[in-house]
Amino acid sequence: MLRPFFDAHVHLNTESGEKMKAAIGHDVYFLSINTDIPFFPSLKEQEDMVHSLNETFNDRAVYVCSFDMRQWGKENWLTDVLEQIRKGIARGAKGVKMWKNIGMDAELRDEKGNFLMLDHPAFDPIYEYIQANDLVLIGHQGEPKNCWLPLDEMTVDSDRDYFSAHPEYHMYLNPEYPSYEAQIEARDNILRRHPKLKFVGLHLFSLEWNLDEVAKRLDDFPETMTDLAERICHVQYQALQDHARVRDFFIKYQDRIIYGTDVIDDGSLSGQEVADRLEHLWKFHWDFFATENTMEAPEFKGEFKGLALPETVLEKIFYTNAVKTYGKPGV
Repeated sequence: MLRPFFDAHVHLNTESGEKMKAAIGHDVYFLSINTDIPFFPSLKEQEDMVHSLNETFNDRAVYVCSFDMRQWGKENWLTDVLEQIRKGIARGAKGVKMWKNIGMDAELRDEKGNFLMLDHPAFDPIYEYIQANDLVLIGHQGEPKNCWLPLDEMTVDSDRDYFSAHPEYHMYLNPEYPSYEAQIEARDNILRRHPKLKFVGLHLFSLEWNLDEVAKRLDDFPETMTDLAERICHVQYQALQDHARVRDFFIKYQDRIIYGTDVIDDGSLSGQEVADRLEHLWKFHWDFFATENTMEAPEFKGEFKGLALPETVLEKIFYTNAVKTYGKPGV
């Protein structure tokens, strides 16, 4: 594996030290992404956790802040949101996260009673503030496209298994929610309205099913980046079908892609289990991008070859692009 190395999409929500020791052993840095998720600790607690880990383990992580939507519709909502962002940046956050609850939470409605979407004008002052202060907005919109498909049409078993076990999140069963296409269009609308906004489209721009669609956004919106978090199996699935096309994508967009695992340390696994999971993914993913080994993935059936990307490309995807976008811990 490359040294140093940047896992630029994790959620460090416990004080367990094993993951940090694993990172030190492999010379890995983290980006911890604070997110407005109901079952996560509060945003303040998430932020405090990263500071605590950095004090103990010598600045191994950077983080992005977020804002909560609990006061949506109240008179002081925008003032409170901008203050949350200001405080987060003042404490060292490297950007701001917006999550899929905007567009997919039935409790968040606009003045007409429709689902609140990212391109609602109420969010424009937030985008303008982020752009004016040269900050980075990172976004996870919608779900994998598989979420809107019947189980037997999903492309990878990991999605099929998840949505079988959690039908409440399976949008195919919830047609009253805004469509996948509506989620993507709302996101694209804000990038058209704010062309100078620095934006990282997480999870392959929420377009993991087709790298050609990711490429279109990277071409259309030159201030944007994308990350690979929790979508590498979709890349591998496409490599099984058209290896050359996938390899060409990573070479062409080598300056725009950031590696990340999306490992969530929430206490459901022991500290050692989290560290073992990270080390397994780091090696497995590195082998896919760096070698031409014949491989298999647990998410689908069939063999595929690694991409054997040039060393200069690997360095950008696994380190340099993250530093360029988020900075380096301790600097």
